[in-house]
Amino acid sequence: MSSGANSLSMVRDVLFATMEQAEQNLEHFIAERDNSSLLQASVECLQQIQGTLRIVDLPGAALLAREMCQAATDIPEGAGSERDGQLSAISNALFVLRRYLENLETNRVELPELLIPVINELRQVCNEPLLDESYFFSVRLDHKRATQGVPEDNPVLQKRLRQMYQVGLLDLLRENKPYAGMKIMSRALHRLDGQLGAGPLTRLCWAAAAALETMVDAHMLLRPSRKRLFARVDRELRQIMTASAGYNEPQPLLKELLYVVAVGDGKGPLASQVKQVFNLTALPFNDQYLEEQYQQMAGPGHSVMRSVSVALREELSGLKDLVDLIERGAAQSDAFAQLHALLGRLAKTLGVVGLTSAGNALDAQLPVVKRWIDAEQLGPREELNRLADAVLYTESMVASLERGERNLRPAEVTPGSEAESFAANQLAEARIVLLDEAASGLALAKRAITAYLESNGDKLHLANVPSSLQAVRGGLWFLEQQRAGELIGLCADYIQQHMLESGGMPSEQMLETLADALTSLEYFLEGGAKAVVGQPDVLGLASESVRALGMTA
Repeated sequence: MSSGANSLSMVRDVLFATMEQAEQNLEHFIAERDNSSLLQASVECLQQIQGTLRIVDLPGAALLAREMCQAATDIPEGAGSERDGQLSAISNALFVLRRYLENLETNRVELPELLIPVINELRQVCNEPLLDESYFFSVRLDHKRATQGVPEDNPVLQKRLRQMYQVGLLDLLRENKPYAGMKIMSRALHRLDGQLGAGPLTRLCWAAAAALETMVDAHMLLRPSRKRLFARVDRELRQIMTASAGYNEPQPLLKELLYVVAVGDGKGPLASQVKQVFNLTALPFNDQYLEEQYQQMAGPGHSVMRSVSVALREELSGLKDLVDLIERGAAQSDAFAQLHALLGRLAKTLGVVGLTSAGNALDAQLPVVKRWIDAEQLGPREELNRLADAVLYTESMVASLERGERNLRPAEVTPGSEAESFAANQLAEARIVLLDEAASGLALAKRAITAYLESNGDKLHLANVPSSLQAVRGGLWFLEQQRAGELIGLCADYIQQHMLESGGMPSEQMLETLADALTSLEYFLEGGAKAVVGQPDVLGLASESVRALGMTA
């Protein structure tokens, strides 16, 4: 419990009255832009709010009040629509501050981190630099990390590792399989860390790899600030790879990476090492809790669309049952009228939530059902089949709405073509299942190799790996991914020839190179086995690793 939370009750009534006065003055100024006295009165209220919050020791709330005050002071008399963004941001910040203080009264726990998003909204509209997520986070950055190896001078490998990082970074920035991208980014940084001696020079690589590991393990949110964070890491990699022993990482960047590890409470091997060296303890909140609390303060949460999709699915279930009864001749006498009303209602709702194609598909069935009503009997079998196709197509569109995956949504079609679209979507989903199985096979192979290494070369751990990889290869040939299948086959051959049939273990360097190849292939499969225009060729990276193993087609 913070001292600020205890002191808030002493000034609560005056503080909330001042906030209400600031809101009213601001609303009146928005309506009367030429009345500068209203804006000045609002600024004076904000200054009083800031001073009060500083006195009661609520630094996060006081900082937000200061940002509001600065934003309001910057607005000139007679401001036009060009200042609407600032005025809106100030109004929203006042609303959030009130909700924050009300929650503080109830819970007696101060979490200034909750105010970072709204503070940054204010700073953004005022063209000020944004605050890092770690602004209120404290950690000592002078802890030393012991050197764990001799740096290697292998510029070719280092270049390939940076390319691996950039491949994953592009997917993170575009939110195209971002968690798969972060896995390969973490792998690249961990390998680069070892290449450069795993010492003070590469402390940033080590911390960034741990942060990425934590992001994946805790399935942390893909905030814009985090995308910017890992883009900043990429800009540092060139300096790290060419620097002398005197390189020092930017302190704010290191602090932000450590905050990610702390807020995600990373349990992975890299995160555990980082937490031990920097004495990081678990924070009293996690990523999801902060987001939930902020959404509660700021307004409706992101669950609205999911609730809509659940309601739509219930309506569709009733629609399918009604169609089934009509087909079997077991429906009530007014079944056609019920069907017509239900189709019309669903078509309108689907249009409102953005599923226009599905709404049009159902809307196109209304004249057909109207003919059934007029004739008081079911029409030709083909009409019923087309209605069923439209319903199934709509159901698949609604399912994609609930998952939030537009890339898995059936293509928009003209009414009458729903069956072909639905079939194509089913085939695409089957392809995804096959790719997931292939990626799982690669992950199992990597775990088996790790167990082989930890057991000092016990070949029993590898007994099934070549056959499993050959099965993955066959699946990829079926999906017309011959190049990826060939590379996986070469990895299987290497394991068979150099690990199972050989008398000794390959060198650690060769095992790491094999892991690089499998990681690149696993990433390719998790990304849907598609080459993206403008993105580095991840299969090319895998091919380079396979050649480094001495394996060629």
